Amino acid sequence: MSASSTDDTRSGNEGARDRTVTIVLGLALGPAVVLGLARFAYALLLPSMRAELSWSLSTAGAMNSANAVGYLVGAIASASLARRFGTRRSFLAALGITVVSLLLTAASADTAILLMLRALAGVTGAIAFITGAGLVAQLAAGQVTHKPALLLGIYFAGGGAGIVVSGLSIPVLLAYLSPTTGWRWGWILLGVIGLAALIPSWRATRMTHEPPPQPHHDRRWPARHFVAILSSYGLFGVGYIAYMTFIVAFLHDGGAGATEIVIFWGLLGAASIIGAFFWVRPISRLPRAHGLAVILATLAAGALLPLISRSIPFTMASAILFGGSFLAVVTAVTSVTRRSLPPHHWTPAIATLTVVFAMGQIIGPVLTGAISEGSSGLTMGLAVSAGLLIVAGLVALAQRSVDTAQSQQIPIAEG
Repeated sequence: MSASSTDDTRSGNEGARDRTVTIVLGLALGPAVVLGLARFAYALLLPSMRAELSWSLSTAGAMNSANAVGYLVGAIASASLARRFGTRRSFLAALGITVVSLLLTAASADTAILLMLRALAGVTGAIAFITGAGLVAQLAAGQVTHKPALLLGIYFAGGGAGIVVSGLSIPVLLAYLSPTTGWRWGWILLGVIGLAALIPSWRATRMTHEPPPQPHHDRRWPARHFVAILSSYGLFGVGYIAYMTFIVAFLHDGGAGATEIVIFWGLLGAASIIGAFFWVRPISRLPRAHGLAVILATLAAGALLPLISRSIPFTMASAILFGGSFLAVVTAVTSVTRRSLPPHHWTPAIATLTVVFAMGQIIGPVLTGAISEGSSGLTMGLAVSAGLLIVAGLVALAQRSVDTAQSQQIPIAEG
């Protein structure tokens, strides 16, 4: 082969690589909106909403539980919607409705309406996240210029990017507005940011292809061999969402100002982006679900630090440890599934894992809020959630190796 031919091939590969990364970055705005803005930014607005609406901690937790119920419904419905309307259309429609729900949340102070809007954001958020992940998996299949795990890491890191954006904007906005009514403008700001994300997401979606239809045969997977990881993933859902729901309110009650909250939330989001890539090698090298156990132990340590001390070094260390670990749990569960099951079992396995995870998310905020109603306040509720993360890590260690047919393709576990 001549030197010019080699240069042309290299140039072509670099062009394909850049194009693929551009597409995935556009699709990653989906998790940025549905996770970073629609799910997690609620924690930043919770103190203001509680102040005006006189919510109990149980009511505050119920809002995120409603979001989790919607997520469960969306996770169950996403596959059939994608088959009927197409993966690309489902992704864009769900993403658009999620943005509309953010804007509508600012329009009402009625608790019932807010619960419905949080649930709607959960339904459409799950559909957008899952279908977007399917488009990335399709791009990753057969890649010669990128490792599939890298492309998936970029997509999952979108959720962290949304956390960073909301963390840098919402507390600053609230600092210049009324401490009670400022939450309305916060939801409007989140909706406007979401609208800005729709254009690049739409462009990226147009550059993708529909994933091939899933086979309809042999969908019964050996769930009895995966009781440990199913249980661990469910406990993770209970523990992590409690922290993400109440940690800002906990710091706010302890006297943290707007600047500290901005730094904390921005650091948590930045760490989640870095952690999505940092944990790839340990996950791939550790046997069985040991990688998942290590990540959950790190997550629990991050959750415990603010309970030991609310000093700035402890809270910022918490942001780094927790933020750098919670999205990696999704990658770890995905890795165990990929190594343990043949391709035709991935879809039902991931669907079951998603349902268990969503059920944990439903329980977590309400459980933490109810426990926190006593004299100990949020300290006890967050301590229980950290304890559940420790238990989740121990349960993950019980997962045994399962020898089945292997494949080089990558499944998606929803987070």
